[in-house]
Amino acid sequence: MPAHLSELNLNGTGSCASFNFRRAARAVTSLYDRAFEPFGIRSTQFSILVGIAKTQPTSISALSDLLVIDRTTLTRSLRLLKKQGLLSISDRSTKRQRFLSLTPKGERTLAASLPAWRKVQHRFVQSSGADYWTNFRNELEKLAHAAVALERSDDDVQLAAIV
Repeated sequence: MPAHLSELNLNGTGSCASFNFRRAARAVTSLYDRAFEPFGIRSTQFSILVGIAKTQPTSISALSDLLVIDRTTLTRSLRLLKKQGLLSISDRSTKRQRFLSLTPKGERTLAASLPAWRKVQHRFVQSSGADYWTNFRNELEKLAHAAVALERSDDDVQLAAIV
């Protein structure tokens, strides 16, 4: 380790929740990305397409909340999906919202990629154990809610400090 870094106290950083979640997420994402490669989409795009399909027409804000993606990042992904012809974005409504819907091409892409998703999902669940996966998935949901709540409480504290 370089001398200027040797003075840093890095104890405990290996148990960092963000580091470990991101590491696992990259490995899982890579597995699913390979499955979606023949369809010209990535696993992140598949998740967006599924989110839209389940709730369409849906506002960008509602999809952002559902997927726990900040709107700026989501908007960039939506532009690419629109450019690929997979979704449509409405003009702003009277409430200044824009709504998302799958295009026929988006529906075909989602339909074509679902068998690949089912196959990789089955392999992944089988390799970790179905009961383990169900329990772990429920725990992940709790952790996501906890992180969102903590972020919101931080935002409230910062807002109070400004006011």
